[in-house]
Amino acid sequence: MTLYTQAETNIRRTWFFIFFFCLLVIGIGWFFSYLFEAPWLLVFAVILASTQSFLSYWYSDKIVLSSVKAQGPLTKEDNPELYRIVENLSITAGLPMPRIYLINDLSPNAFATGRDAQHAVICVTSGLLEKLEKVELEGVISHELSHIGNRDILLDSVIVVLVGVISLLADWFLRGLRYSSRREEDNNANLLFLLVGIVGALLAPLAATLLQLAISRRREFLADATGALLTRYPEGLARALEKIAQDPLPLKSATTATAHLFIADPLKKKQTSWFSKLWLTHPPIEERIKALREMNA
Repeated sequence: MTLYTQAETNIRRTWFFIFFFCLLVIGIGWFFSYLFEAPWLLVFAVILASTQSFLSYWYSDKIVLSSVKAQGPLTKEDNPELYRIVENLSITAGLPMPRIYLINDLSPNAFATGRDAQHAVICVTSGLLEKLEKVELEGVISHELSHIGNRDILLDSVIVVLVGVISLLADWFLRGLRYSSRREEDNNANLLFLLVGIVGALLAPLAATLLQLAISRRREFLADATGALLTRYPEGLARALEKIAQDPLPLKSATTATAHLFIADPLKKKQTSWFSKLWLTHPPIEERIKALREMNA
């Protein structure tokens, strides 16, 4: 898959997930309106789906930055070396200069967000700046610029918002079902309907996880390769990934909803079994490092 086909695929996936999200929310609204004989709930669901879809497209970057407690944007005076690295690599990549944000956390990590290249953000942790050498930091920044160039950032940011709303709806769903199950007028038909609803509510968080996993892990290999070509020094990114993987500190402000954004798993989850590895949002970092070093061969 090339950079251009990846970008086109990401745009299609973004609109597919927004459409799927709207159908899911409206379906839940219809269920509650039927269950409680309250047509206004369906109207509320339609408004909620429309509003969240609008917000996920136009304001997802602000929502993401707020959720991870990022500070910025940084100016050249705040960190001249970082600013020059981002500026020079952006020119080399033919991309507009993204805004730069900082997370005050000793765990080394980074991500990119925004709806397009003109509204892009690169966010790094203070730990990344402290623990990486210049060539390693350049490797990380080039990786994130590759995500911007192939439009990964739009899909990633939209998924964060939609996953959060789905998880919230699942909680409301279960609370509503518990209330409904206590009503005296519930008959056997309603009980069956309730059981179906409970199953749906329990599966909603799983659906949210599958949304994240639907973002192909192959994009990380593509961003690694594109970033390495940008700096013409694959070893820089390989060394950076090694340091990030070996660092034991999890990122405090990261959550399961935002973990897929980062260059490496910020939660530092240890996955050993083949089944647990199926649920990883990132490919094994050893495989990424191997692929980078093979580029030097």
